[in-house]
Amino acid sequence: MDMNIEDWIFYIQNNPIVVVFLVLALWLFGLWNRQSSPVIPKDEEDTYPPVIPLPSFNWETTEPIKYRPFKPKYHLSMALTTTDISHLIPMDKTYKDRLSLRQSLLAQYPTIVVGVTPAGQKPDSPVYAAVTELYDFIVGVYLPTRYPSMFTLETIHSQDHNTTNNEEKNTKTLLNKVTNTRIPLPHTGSGRDILSTLGTFVDEDFLILLPDSSPQPKENQEEEKKYTLEAYTTFYPAGFDTREKLGKRLSTIHDPVPRYKERLEKSMDRFFARLEVGKVVQRVNWSINTQGTGLFAAFGGLHGHEGEREKVLGVKEVDGDVTLLRCERQTLHRLPKTKALVFTFHTYTYPIREIKEEGLGEELALAIDGLKEGNVPEIHRYKRGPVWGEAVKAYLRA
Repeated sequence: MDMNIEDWIFYIQNNPIVVVFLVLALWLFGLWNRQSSPVIPKDEEDTYPPVIPLPSFNWETTEPIKYRPFKPKYHLSMALTTTDISHLIPMDKTYKDRLSLRQSLLAQYPTIVVGVTPAGQKPDSPVYAAVTELYDFIVGVYLPTRYPSMFTLETIHSQDHNTTNNEEKNTKTLLNKVTNTRIPLPHTGSGRDILSTLGTFVDEDFLILLPDSSPQPKENQEEEKKYTLEAYTTFYPAGFDTREKLGKRLSTIHDPVPRYKERLEKSMDRFFARLEVGKVVQRVNWSINTQGTGLFAAFGGLHGHEGEREKVLGVKEVDGDVTLLRCERQTLHRLPKTKALVFTFHTYTYPIREIKEEGLGEELALAIDGLKEGNVPEIHRYKRGPVWGEAVKAYLRA
């Protein structure tokens, strides 16, 4: 039966409980709406999440993390898991020796281990702003907060003789208690200088990517935004010369990876465009280092190429202490202010003797065969499986 407005008024007057329920329902809806759609203050959007300190951390007794990411079948995918900003840079007992190696590599191969596009050398450029934002966070916040037993922020007081009254000048530095060295905060050098300092102060490699400035289609612009490598530190390149990747789009950088374009390109571009500030993701890959291939592998030794012929490794040539499982733990996050994307790479190597002693020899052997059995069988050749595969499997199963 239809009711007019007078009938509704009469009904409510005689049933006041209805009003109570109506008000309560409206209040609950408003509460739900506020909680499900929070307004994030602008200053919170421009900052990193808090870093959790490790006050009693002892780098000298901390073993490197053991990653065993191999699986029976290899499938080319992003394979991302969520982590947090506190776990951005791991430390362990190899830290001091690795820093010495980095200093040596910088002296020998300065243009290979550190690179910046020409724009990154200009202080007023977005690239330079991203480089300084990363440096300021790592040096000014992350290291002294996460590892206070290793790093301390200091303020050095001195006289500024460039002023008429010799006014006092305060300079901030970060003291590395392990090496007894200091680096400035902020760093006023060129983009290359800043990255050289950062790359020899932590055992971590960094890739900084910014959106390509070339025109994009109007529809789905955000999803289709392409990212370009603008600056890097790669002291442990995994079989490539990073200079050749500088200034190139993500898709071009991955050209050598079999079936990257059809399997990953669109999903990676979409993920990169949508990655929110404050979210950190990670993945771990693996390969086999044969004798003669070190952490610095800019000139090959890790990837095979179509038509390339290499000597097949014999079973007796496999040394379990020299042939290594190489794992890269990679993270990705967005800088809060410049919105640049930052890849970090921490490279671990483990003698395959250790894998065998852990009882994982058969699992790794199956994973070597599995390189040919996943969604991209060509990855077996890409990882140089035809060169070392049979010999390493025989060693692991002996």
